[in-house]
Amino acid sequence: MTAAAAAVEILKREGVSQAFGVPGAAINPFYRELKNVGGISHTLARHVEGASHMAEGYTRTSPGNIGVCIGTSGPAGTDMITGLYSAIADSIPILCITGQAPVAKLHKEDFQAVDIASIAKPVTKAATTVLEAAQVPGVFQQAFHLMRSGRPGPVLIDLPIDVQLTEIEFDPETYEPLPVYKPRATRAQAEKAIRFLLDSERPLIVAGGGIINADASDLLVEFAELTGVPVISTLMGWGVIPDDHELAAGMVGVQTSHRYGNATFLESDFVLGIGNRWANRHTGYNLDAYLGDRKFVHVDIEPTQIGKIFAPDFGIASDAKAALELFIEVAKELKAEGKLPDYSAWVASHLERKGSLQRRTHFDNVPMKPQRVYEEMNKAFGPETRYVTTIGLSQIAGAQMLHVYKPRHWINCGQAGPLGWTIPAALGVATADPQTPVVALSGDYDFQFMLEELAVGAQHKIPYVHVLVNNAYLGLIRQAQGGLGINFEVNLEFENINAPELGVYGVDHVKVVEGLGCKAIRVTDPNELGAAFEEAKKLAAEYSVPVVVEAILERVTNISMSKTVDMSDVTEFEELATEPGHAPTAIRPLSA
Repeated sequence: MTAAAAAVEILKREGVSQAFGVPGAAINPFYRELKNVGGISHTLARHVEGASHMAEGYTRTSPGNIGVCIGTSGPAGTDMITGLYSAIADSIPILCITGQAPVAKLHKEDFQAVDIASIAKPVTKAATTVLEAAQVPGVFQQAFHLMRSGRPGPVLIDLPIDVQLTEIEFDPETYEPLPVYKPRATRAQAEKAIRFLLDSERPLIVAGGGIINADASDLLVEFAELTGVPVISTLMGWGVIPDDHELAAGMVGVQTSHRYGNATFLESDFVLGIGNRWANRHTGYNLDAYLGDRKFVHVDIEPTQIGKIFAPDFGIASDAKAALELFIEVAKELKAEGKLPDYSAWVASHLERKGSLQRRTHFDNVPMKPQRVYEEMNKAFGPETRYVTTIGLSQIAGAQMLHVYKPRHWINCGQAGPLGWTIPAALGVATADPQTPVVALSGDYDFQFMLEELAVGAQHKIPYVHVLVNNAYLGLIRQAQGGLGINFEVNLEFENINAPELGVYGVDHVKVVEGLGCKAIRVTDPNELGAAFEEAKKLAAEYSVPVVVEAILERVTNISMSKTVDMSDVTEFEELATEPGHAPTAIRPLSA
């Protein structure tokens, strides 16, 4: 068979059933084998970067998924670099396959020939241009081994067109994936970590995305319940424990944080971090405030993460599931011996903060305040909803005010945060799990970056609801510029000559969305949001296309965050909730 056919056979035997991409001359032999070999569905993207984000959304949706994105030579590969960066930053395995000029032409500046392997190396676990056709099976086998082993991440394989077409000997029936390597904690390490817990009075668990990657959320909840220790989720770990669980203590940070989460963290005396990176939006830049006099134990699958941000009191290089299994084993033995401390007073104090330190969401202003949008989303979208979002004030406010109850139900591009990620990622999520409601969240600029991908949803019948909050501003950048005393080149307002009814809000998103084959609803009154969300769900079900609900916001709203990038110094720009009606969808009813 051709090397390209062998590659397709390997994809199938590694569990791939879906790919996203854009064909081109240099990758057409591979596309021929996708058709001839069969067994892998393909979604045609409108932009190759979009295909890479679809692959990432696909991976993030279910344990074991690996999204595949395919493009031709030259600009297709460079277009996917942002997707690879996004994936490696958040430890997400995706496989990027690119076409390439013939091997003999690689040094001759051939049309659309670029050294994509060298370009991609810094943002992948491996990037290889395959020069010998007989190596194709081994390179693909190693790619899946690398993507799954240790800290997960993306791989790029570049296939010259003559390599794709070359006949090789390959027996698919005897192919076997390589064993996956994951470091495992030892019993001695687990016992030492638990000793820190036994010596503390106000412990916390910081649960990161590594727990979700390890499919270990149930173990995390079991360990928390066994020990009675409250859990702080990171943004990437949100959903490992349901928000309404009595041990869920909110999020900590300088942006995507809860008032009660930060307050509880600052009262703690020991922190057990599992599968987290101590990212700067969580810790802030003032590490003195974050570290305080607390003891820290850090568990991460990647040994070089231990001590990268600060030196913990004890570090363990381990897969989160393996570590949690041992932690539970040790804790059960201690409980049977009556040696586990009683943290009920500490839990009660955290619950008191959770019920009193809340932000206000209920405002009746027109144009509406964004907080009201998230309140209405809480009412309209239930605990089964998968939220998808990337960056901006919309994402920050959403993380502060929405509720998540399950792992992989908050799908957020964390470290890279590329504008435009949300639409294609949501399409990837909805493709991976068409049975679960998907709700995407964007500001107007994120939405405009890759809105052409909505046509993919229309063409391939991929329904989901997209909440678009529009203030005709680069809101987060405007807010950040305030510290510099400027408001420069962040204003998106203009009077659209074709839609004077929009005033200064510029782009007519409803017309654009409809022109791409989808449905759209514009809302200007906050009291009409609930009905719009219900209508959007009905339209998505009826037409099997993305449905956009555009909420016209007041032009300027500052969302709670730290001006000093210090998690102990968060500024609240709006009135706080002082009575239950101010925050009617708060995860815990407001107490006096």
